[in-house]
Amino acid sequence: MQRVHNFSAGPAALPESVLQDAQAELLDYRGCGMSILEMSHRSHAFSEVIQDAENTLRRLVGIPSNYHVLFLQGGATLQFAGVPMNLMRTGRAGYIVSGNFARLAWQEARKYGEAEALSSSEETGFDRIPDLAPAAERAAAGDLDYVYICQNNTIFGTMFSTLPDCGATPLVADVSSCFLSMPLDVERYGLIYAGAQKNAGPAGVTVVIVRDDLLGEGPALACCPSYMSYRTQADKDSMMNTPNTFGIYLCGKVFRWVENEGGLAAMEKRNRQKAKTLYDLLDRSEIFVPTAQPESRSISNVTFRCATPELDEAFISGARERGIEGIKGHRLVGGMRASIYNAVSQASVDALAAYMQEFEESRRSN
Repeated sequence: MQRVHNFSAGPAALPESVLQDAQAELLDYRGCGMSILEMSHRSHAFSEVIQDAENTLRRLVGIPSNYHVLFLQGGATLQFAGVPMNLMRTGRAGYIVSGNFARLAWQEARKYGEAEALSSSEETGFDRIPDLAPAAERAAAGDLDYVYICQNNTIFGTMFSTLPDCGATPLVADVSSCFLSMPLDVERYGLIYAGAQKNAGPAGVTVVIVRDDLLGEGPALACCPSYMSYRTQADKDSMMNTPNTFGIYLCGKVFRWVENEGGLAAMEKRNRQKAKTLYDLLDRSEIFVPTAQPESRSISNVTFRCATPELDEAFISGARERGIEGIKGHRLVGGMRASIYNAVSQASVDALAAYMQEFEESRRSN
């Protein structure tokens, strides 16, 4: 079977070798006589699976011993509420609103305390990362429980190239669409979280990495459900209830694949080359227009459009005919989006670039 060039934003492409390994073990996991899908999360075999996944991730990212790793459910969206419920101890936090998901997180946090929008790029259509100076100034006052960012904006194709200087105020980051795409200095953050379905595994697992001192005796707000308490989940090793066993199993395989492929530095080198291939083409194109400002461009999601929605639709239709899938832009913005996560090969990016050139040449001749 011929596999397509998959540029979906999430659920996204997984490494073929990971899929093949899972296929080979689907009916009988390493002589257990049953599938991971069937076995108890309390079994010795699964205990080894989740511990290996955590150990591999710690090695891969360089997670210090004073941080807990949690494998949770509910998607990254559940953490829009989980973060303030657990961390808003004085009832005040700051949000840098750089895109739709940052905006949604900020709006959710306002239900639980005073959530300040420290800066925003909404006025320019979220085409850039907003000014970070207000966040640094506000954090220096020392009266915020945390400063929040969405580090890569999947819909708008922007990414933080530098982090805000928060001093002693914890930095919290949703890193869903850039997680494992480049090295990450965990100690710059108090908490990071990522929906796995971009670079880390299948949909249904959310990785939370939280500094021990932020766990306290429990969540900040009494209304926080027990299930959403980071303290409780840490104490229960992510198994307060039945976790997403198969999802965690696949995440562990993806972590090991990234490690075997050279680690995060190798991933960044590849991802920057893939992004360069597309941005170079966009910058010299007469028909395609990149939508993110150059200084804010993402290496995970490349967003662009044509002059009219009709041309966009023609391009997307032609792409599908050529086995290029998942490039339709998010419904909020239209246009096109190529999500070039770790498992998307340079060959797939080259195939997309070749089609873009073909499409442009055909329109020039008309």
